[in-house]
Amino acid sequence: MKNIVAGHVAVTATEFTELALGIDLELFTGPAAESAQERAARLDVAREVLAELRESAPEVATYAASLLRTLPMVPRPAGRAQRRAVPRPAAAVATGSAVAA
Repeated sequence: MKNIVAGHVAVTATEFTELALGIDLELFTGPAAESAQERAARLDVAREVLAELRESAPEVATYAASLLRTLPMVPRPAGRAQRRAVPRPAAAVATGSAVAA
């Protein structure tokens, strides 16, 4: 079954959401890498779009506002293994004579 929204075929869940809601998710979440100036400009536009959405589509505005609080997905560099905690051996028990009381 194909997911068709407004005559467009959505390939991914993200694309389906963008088509169904009529908003660009990256406008609210941001790309993985952007400069401080790019981020400020993007957030200015996002706030303007959010203000318009609050008047025309309050439910979509609530969703978009929640996206502003998320972090962009940053891909992990290829070839780097994830660090895992390695269990350390128990402290060696000191050998020697014990004093009895």
